[in-house]
Amino acid sequence: MLVLFREQQRWDDCLFRELPQFLRDGDCLVLNDSKVFPSRLFGHRAGAHASGKVELFLLQPVTADAKTWTALVHPGRKLRTSERIQFDGLEAEIIGRGDYGERTVHFRLDGDIFALLDKIGHVPLPPYIKRLDTPDDRTRYQTVFARETGSVAAPTAGLHFTPEILDACRRAGAEIAYVTLHVGLGTFQPVRDDKLHSERFNISEENAAMIRASKRVICAGTTSVRAVESMFLGKTGQTDLFIRAGFQFQRTDAMLTNFHLPQSSLLVLVCAFAGREFVLSAYQHAVESGYRFYSYGDCMLIV
Repeated sequence: MLVLFREQQRWDDCLFRELPQFLRDGDCLVLNDSKVFPSRLFGHRAGAHASGKVELFLLQPVTADAKTWTALVHPGRKLRTSERIQFDGLEAEIIGRGDYGERTVHFRLDGDIFALLDKIGHVPLPPYIKRLDTPDDRTRYQTVFARETGSVAAPTAGLHFTPEILDACRRAGAEIAYVTLHVGLGTFQPVRDDKLHSERFNISEENAAMIRASKRVICAGTTSVRAVESMFLGKTGQTDLFIRAGFQFQRTDAMLTNFHLPQSSLLVLVCAFAGREFVLSAYQHAVESGYRFYSYGDCMLIV
């Protein structure tokens, strides 16, 4: 864990298990409890094109019954509106088109689609992991506190925590609050047209009160930051908040985050919080020191 001290403009090389040493009475550690679901489906085109293989990447439900979704499809150019796709025990129809290759798909089924996805879906590993998912990924690509199903990528800063570390954080005096922001395209796609896709989020009254009452808020992950800042800006239900240079942070006092991809909204957010030159210098140190980047990599605490 690389620890960045904003006021002194310096950093220290530490270990993540030392995180509780940086917490104190009156702190509130904010965690995103969204749970990754198996959102990748492999099937084939129905009808005359039955031999054509299709990959469907579900993004977020459009309807309350979760039978209509926005999704990415491959091969996108060949799949037109009204075309049907068949999976193992499931059929979907493309009923609309959106920006950046998105499609609106409707599933024909009775019962809970998430239960069926648990059987036939695949874990949506990041594209830079060049392998198919395995059964182990269902637990490894998930935080220990995940409980609200809805993300297509893990809130990766939370992957570092174990029950023992959480207990140590409490013993250090910090309260733990949970927010839910379901990770979608808004989090992991490159920045386009200075806009982010909208993502679903929720903060219960109990957790919101805990955050408001704390002396210092430490957000674990950029998704926790966006949820907290969206709440304090009066947003509810959905957020497309794009945090960049010049943003006035309302409640985030410190941040735990992984090392992110270039040209991502995540890196832009971190630079907005700690300063672009300072962050990029720290990144250069991390590269030279052998820190691991991205989802399964190391982390950075900014205080």
